[in-house]
Parts: sequence; structure tokens; C-alpha cells
Amino acid sequence: MAIDWMKMKLIKIALIAAITVATLSATAQEATIRKNLGERIPQLQKIDEVSKSAMPGLFEIRVNGTEIFYTDVEGNFLLQGHLIDTKQRRNLTEERVDKLTAISFDALPFKDAFTIVRGNGKRKLAVFEDPNCGYCKRFERDLQKVDNVTISMFLYPILSADSNEKSKHIWCAKDKAKAWQDWMVRDKPATVASCDTAAIERNTEVGRKHKITGTPTLIFADGTRIPGAIAAAQVEKYLVDATN
Repeated sequence: MAIDWMKMKLIKIALIAAITVATLSATAQEATIRKNLGERIPQLQKIDEVSKSAMPGLFEIRVNGTEIFYTDVEGNFLLQGHLIDTKQRRNLTEERVDKLTAISFDALPFKDAFTIVRGNGKRKLAVFEDPNCGYCKRFERDLQKVDNVTISMFLYPILSADSNEKSKHIWCAKDKAKAWQDWMVRDKPATVASCDTAAIERNTEVGRKHKITGTPTLIFADGTRIPGAIAAAQVEKYLVDATN
């Protein structure tokens, strides 16, 4: 029994030593990558994260929150592009960026949005839109076909100064939802009005934080994020998936 106990103790010590060496090695590799890239490329002096990629010998470099690059163990080479898993037919870079930019639906600042309810309103959808966005108008007109949904509309004026003015008039309308749909669906401008429009500024900050660079951007209840205008049938599919 004493011999078995000694063997177990030695195995434990060996495992701890191996883990320590591996940890030190990984730390040293990261330090080398950060040092070399930071010295050679000024834009990479501040690296958010260094981690091993799925491809042996290739490391993922994350900067500016969600920008992904790849490098070797010494930072001698730098790649920008998509890493594809050919066996599983997966775009690993795209999956990684999607995860980094994911938005928790429940964490959205709904106080800074207005709602459009159709049918029983049980299904949930949040949309960031600019009133001067032609794609948004096309999307809104097609969205009329979708029933039993509550749409939280976040005014997101990023296209022009006029976008901001139109957004303010819609936000200050007595019936925001009607003013929005009058403009987007029926080309009827909102009546000029004034009120506290700080919510629009906060929406812009939220959008920048989550890298929302175009409109419309859709966010479903399960966190799925879709950039760009999609057909009503596709909206239906995502709404169904989000509730399953």
C-alpha cells in the first residue's frame, strides 16, 4: 500500500510539473507574439487576446474588440482572412466574429425603442433602422406580412444629418409607431416636433459598441443577428427558430 501511495504521489507531482511547463510555454509564446507584432506593426501594439486557433501552429490575434488576424508562434507572419474547417465545412473566423458581436436580446435598452405589435405579439424582434435607408423601406413594407410579433424599433440614424432630423421627428411624435410606418411604408413625413431625443444618441452608442455598421440590422430573441434586409419568409423562419 505504501508503494502504491508513493507511485500516486509521484504521478501527481509529474502531472503538476507538466501542466506548469505547458502553462509557462503558452505564456512565453503569447509574450513573444505580442512583443514582435507590437514592435513591427504599430496598429498591433494593443492586442486584446492571443489564443491558439484550430489549425496547429496558427494563433488567433484579436484587436479592437472583434477584428481577427492570424500569426505564427513567433509573430513573423500575419494573415487576415477566413479560416475554414474543410472537414466540417465551417467558417471558423465567421463563427468567432459572430460570437464576439453577439447581442443579448434581453440586455437591449428597450426604453430607447418604440414597439409595433401585430396579432398576439408573442414573438419578439428588435430592429435597428435609419429612416433614410432604402433597404429599410423595402424591408418594412415586406415586414407587414409578418403577424403575431412585437417589434422593438431602435432609431439608428447613421447615414446622414437628415437621418438624425427625421429620427427626432418620429421619436417626438405622439404615436411613434404610426409616424414610423407612415414614413417607411407610405412615404408620409412625420410632423416636425421636438422633445428629449437623448434615446437616439444612446442608440447610436449601443450600435457602435456592438459594431452595427449597416441598416437594417435584425436581432431575434435567441440572440441571432442578421445584417441587411431579408424577406418576410426568412423573418418567419428566424422567429420560429428563436422560439424553439
